[in-house]
Amino acid sequence: MAKLLNLRTSCPICHEEYNGNLGDHLRQAHGEEAFVQAVLEAKHSGMSDAEIGARFGITFRQLERLITLVNGANFAPLSTAKTVKMWEPKAFQLETTTVWSYKQRGDWATHNGRYRGNWSPYIPRNLILRYSRPGDVVLDPFVGGGTTAVEAKLLGRRCMGIDINPACVALTQQSLQFSPPRDLFGEGTFYEPSVRVGDARNLSGIVDNSIDLICAHPPYAGIIEYSPRIEGDLSQLGITEFVEQMEEVAAECCRVLKPGHQCAVLIGDTRRKKHVVPIGFEVIEVFLRAGFRLKELVIKRQHNCKTTGFWAEKSVKYNFLLLAHEYLPIFEKPQVDDNSAEDETRAAEVIVPPTVEHLEPQTGVDPETTSVWILPLENLHPLTRAKLARRYSTEDRRALLMSSAEHQSEKVTVSEYLSRLQLLLASHEVRPAAGSFVIIETTDVRVGRYVVPMAMRVNKSLRSNGRLWLKEIIIVAPESLPQETLCRRPELEITHRYLLVYEVVG
Repeated sequence: MAKLLNLRTSCPICHEEYNGNLGDHLRQAHGEEAFVQAVLEAKHSGMSDAEIGARFGITFRQLERLITLVNGANFAPLSTAKTVKMWEPKAFQLETTTVWSYKQRGDWATHNGRYRGNWSPYIPRNLILRYSRPGDVVLDPFVGGGTTAVEAKLLGRRCMGIDINPACVALTQQSLQFSPPRDLFGEGTFYEPSVRVGDARNLSGIVDNSIDLICAHPPYAGIIEYSPRIEGDLSQLGITEFVEQMEEVAAECCRVLKPGHQCAVLIGDTRRKKHVVPIGFEVIEVFLRAGFRLKELVIKRQHNCKTTGFWAEKSVKYNFLLLAHEYLPIFEKPQVDDNSAEDETRAAEVIVPPTVEHLEPQTGVDPETTSVWILPLENLHPLTRAKLARRYSTEDRRALLMSSAEHQSEKVTVSEYLSRLQLLLASHEVRPAAGSFVIIETTDVRVGRYVVPMAMRVNKSLRSNGRLWLKEIIIVAPESLPQETLCRRPELEITHRYLLVYEVVG
């Protein structure tokens, strides 16, 4: 393998010099099997995906498919079992706001990043500690590489892990082969998770109202290939089919979850024709239709976006943002006698009606290149407007920002807010020209025990508007908040706002 990595123009098999990339030479001189073996050895050695692509002349998607086909799932095997250096994260604290951001994925216990698409172990740790107790049953219906199962075992919870891919079940079982120190549990104990092959759309064998917490991270809409064409693998589906199948997943989750308990689902958006496709909003709607209520709506910030060099240049040139956000809706199955559903009349205590602002072109501000903007609290609002104007306003066409003035005293219901928004867009004074942008700034609101997902509601209300094509969903949040703000109540502090950017096409 060392020869393969060190030689630039000499074949590691026949040692002859070759022109072009190594992949072409291997295929022509030694066959497809030799090519595949060389790629896998390079991946196993730790060579980066970019280096593999350049060396062997393959795209990232082709590399993924090759690994998935050979391994049965999209992961890189470990040469030896991982040596555990620590059993829990250092200085861990529960999240207190609705923006969760982890620059380091987390590598305590047996956690590692070899399974592509696994969520950070900080996510299930937060969910398990906040919404369950020792001995409770945690279900992960898309167990993948076993992140949730490992955390449940470390935290003294019982766990049921299910995955449609046998290779993922085997990978999870391998990750669970550890015995944590007894002092990790105090007076408690740990439980070995139960992991099996199964389908999240049919949780047969799990009785009604028996699960204390559900932690789910489904593969969605072909973003990442998770299996070599296993029937029922949701990652193989298109967007419409994926959302339809999630109806069955939501119904089953609602069936097995105990009333008054929580179900968390991590989901992201995708892009088609340089416009964002809001899969996250559609999945939230699916779970609400299934009978859940929305307890929290967390934004998970991604840190693996390329924000400099090639992608930064393309982002500005072609006017698109790299998707750096995922949604973590935390649903609750209501009690049988729970009458505290979303009350739009009560929402009138906090929702300010929209006003219109024309954004003048800006040149003296650096453009953002991802969909998550973390800005200083002291000038968050003016800086947000300047960055929007930098991207979406020109001398010929001013972008329209429809936001709620902070000083405005009038408050309205959700329905009235949406009606006023529609009237403003249709009015003669505001009616935007084709090629311009309409930006709607909004935020989720808490009504009683539950959250109204305002960005989802706004986008749903505008689906029938044939002139508006959703271009971007931008998340804006302050860099930090005063400590006293974060300790006021047990619910998460809603600290993010949405900027729904629509391109006017008709």
